[in-house]
Amino acid sequence: MHRLWQAYAKNFYYLVRLCLEKILLQWVLQARTLSGAEAVNALRPFYFAVHPDFFGQHPREREINENSLKRLNGYLENLQKPGFKSFKPTQLTFYVREREQNSSDVQESFSAAGFRAVSFTLHTRDLLSTVLDILNSCSLSTEHVQSVNSQPHKEVKGTFYRPIKWDKTYYSFTGFKDPEEELEQAQRVEITLISWLDNSEKSAVKKLRKSLPLREELNRLKDELTHQLQLSDIRWQRSWGIAHRCSQLHSLSRLAQQSPEVLRNVKGHTVVFTDCSGMSATGHVMLGTMDVHHHWIKIFERLPSYYKLQKKMLLLEDRISHLLGGIQITYIEELQPLLTLEEYYTTLDAFCNRLLNSKLSFHPRSLRGLQMILESDRYAPNLHELGHFNIPTMCDLATLQWFIITKAQQARENLKRKEELTVVEKELISASTEKFSLKQLYKEPSISHAQMIDCCKRLLEESLPYLQGMHLCISHFYSVLQDGDLCIPWNWKN
Repeated sequence: MHRLWQAYAKNFYYLVRLCLEKILLQWVLQARTLSGAEAVNALRPFYFAVHPDFFGQHPREREINENSLKRLNGYLENLQKPGFKSFKPTQLTFYVREREQNSSDVQESFSAAGFRAVSFTLHTRDLLSTVLDILNSCSLSTEHVQSVNSQPHKEVKGTFYRPIKWDKTYYSFTGFKDPEEELEQAQRVEITLISWLDNSEKSAVKKLRKSLPLREELNRLKDELTHQLQLSDIRWQRSWGIAHRCSQLHSLSRLAQQSPEVLRNVKGHTVVFTDCSGMSATGHVMLGTMDVHHHWIKIFERLPSYYKLQKKMLLLEDRISHLLGGIQITYIEELQPLLTLEEYYTTLDAFCNRLLNSKLSFHPRSLRGLQMILESDRYAPNLHELGHFNIPTMCDLATLQWFIITKAQQARENLKRKEELTVVEKELISASTEKFSLKQLYKEPSISHAQMIDCCKRLLEESLPYLQGMHLCISHFYSVLQDGDLCIPWNWKN
């Protein structure tokens, strides 16, 4: 009887301790938490270091940062929802601009010092820990977070510095789950394609069904405007949602009804909705999504003057090509920043003048069939895996000549391989679309031909009924987009 009483007393002690510790722990966590506004303010150095607008010269890095920021914002929003309990570790990759040493000003310290890739996994359940994890992962200071967070609760921090840690027997006795053990299991379990599709199917299908009326509206508007204005195509620079795209097309449609005579100049062109208005280096008409109709009308009215500048640009490209042995000057939208026609012409003009003032000479037509793009970055020339030369406008011209001559044969081989890979990629996309009954299979611009081919080959070996009727995007991470598109990494695990 005495032993039984001891057991009851021990159980009662554990339960009382549990209640007190839970109350105390909640109070401590509340004292050390951050509000949503404080979290955003605390992450300002991080946002400044990874902001996509600072990666204008690097489209791939810009796109990855844009997508990672979307997923990070979703994670932060979930943490602020009342009763948030779901626990899904989220892996993120950012390109972080490097600070320059000996710089006291925050903005100046991030000038042209380059960037580095940073990957980390978020698994925290409160804003404070999440903010600290992000800043520490990117090697950014956390002093401003700790000082702001500790000031109102100095006595609390001094009293309850060590977090409460329960012995393993406590979880065995009470039946509660050990959070540390859950975290370790989550980190050990690697996400596989099948498991992710299984968990994400319902969410993706729900979003896709919701977006179907808007998708039909988008296709209708695009076809009507293309026919009405006799456009070559309508495109978007960024991966805006379906609703956003419909809104932009409605704006263009209203403008076409109000000022039909002005839009006659756009006949035969491709219209691209982007961040700024003007004409692009490739001759596309750019309409800034933040601009009002008045700005768009000005662009349409100025199109004839753009045609004159475009002819001068083509003459400049021909002149540079002649000076460099017949190599073709090209502009690749997927790999280069979006430049206006004026910006591109200025770049070509400066490079052409440097060539004319130098003693550089190539054998006429010795480099015909090869391609090059001009870059404003201050790097040495290099040969891209797709076969074109990346030529900095300010590179040493003697070094440039030697580099092109020695790499010419490899460049021809790369161009031939590019053609072969393009054909194989197209065939595999078609085969995958047909096998899985996909509505659409596409890839992000940062995914290479080789990566897409490898991904499709492995997909074709699988049985994936989840994909029927879905829109599938090959990317660098797992995600369900706002309109139901499924994003999977090209190197997904089985």
